[in-house]
Amino acid sequence: MLIGALLGVVGLILVTGGFATTAAPERAPTGKGGGERDFRAARLGTFDQPTYVTGPRGAGGRLFVVEQGGVIRVVRKGRPAGKFLDLSNRVESGGERGLLSVAFAPDYRRSGLLYVYFTRPGGDIVIQEYRRAGKRGDHARSGSARDVIEIEHSENSNHNGGQLQFGPDGLLYIGTGDGGSAYDPPENAQNKESLLGKLLRIDPRGKDGKSYTVPSTNPFVGREGADEIYALGLRNPFRFSFDRKDGALTIGDVGQDQFEEVDYETPESALGANFGWDALEGRHPLETDPSPAPADPEAPIFEYSHDGGNCSITGGYVSRDPRIPSLLGRYLYADFCKGEIRSLVPRTTGAGGDSPTGLPSESGVSSFGEDAKGHLYYANLSSGEVFAIQPTGKRR
Repeated sequence: MLIGALLGVVGLILVTGGFATTAAPERAPTGKGGGERDFRAARLGTFDQPTYVTGPRGAGGRLFVVEQGGVIRVVRKGRPAGKFLDLSNRVESGGERGLLSVAFAPDYRRSGLLYVYFTRPGGDIVIQEYRRAGKRGDHARSGSARDVIEIEHSENSNHNGGQLQFGPDGLLYIGTGDGGSAYDPPENAQNKESLLGKLLRIDPRGKDGKSYTVPSTNPFVGREGADEIYALGLRNPFRFSFDRKDGALTIGDVGQDQFEEVDYETPESALGANFGWDALEGRHPLETDPSPAPADPEAPIFEYSHDGGNCSITGGYVSRDPRIPSLLGRYLYADFCKGEIRSLVPRTTGAGGDSPTGLPSESGVSSFGEDAKGHLYYANLSSGEVFAIQPTGKRR
């Protein structure tokens, strides 16, 4: 996926061509004591450096796979079915840059609107709006592009963020990285006037001639700070998600040299939250050129070290798939370098039960995805494979 969303070392891995590709088998993960678990991975297809996968409401059961080079492909009835949108002539791709995600409007069935997150030539981050072509749903109109927001990001090629998600409130959330390099030299993440190193919240439809509007409830509206900011103090929130059950926000924020973190907030506590970067890495004070510590930083509910080959978290989703009881209420995530897919139980007081899922994977897990029914998927940038997580013995 691109993802490097991540560390400079991950960007280097991507630039130098990624990892060897080996198809993972379709099999049920083995539980403790060798017993079979109630879920398995089913391979849907191989794509060109997939960075994201999603299956929105109102799309007739279609999945959409985002490729780093600028193409979004349709998967229909479990099989790849061609290009949905081709932006390859508008996207700068390579390292951590490229086409990074897509979000479909909550009323997509009626409006046909969707939004893409990509880097333009030169490195600036762009959110653009497109429209579905006709009612069938297999193509978008490339000529319908409308710039919603552009964020200057030309100095460094890494830490572009990359996630778009519509929240339970119907507004568009945007995860931006701190601007790149290492240790956030400009201190963007703690700068309330910068849109980098933040979670932003906007209404992308705009009105009165504006390309977007800002909800009046954003924490810095009418105060010092950029109106678009919803939360701050993030290094590279390449992947975040909302729990479809209660709206809780979970962020996988990529660390610097030592720790990866999972942040978990209720809808009430997330507003204006400061997650501490670049004063803190995980729960630990940063020793190299830190910003002054915020007064009341939000501690992660979970962190893990770079020991054992770990390097960069790929955040996922809390599973609400009723077909798979053993994963219900568990948050799935992976490490981009090690490749292991794990799960934990997120709580505001901390995470519990962190353990491997046993799902087949390798280095390069770039994204998890969720469809309209709450079924989960994952993509691998290195092998190009996209998998569905299914109940044992059943196919999509």
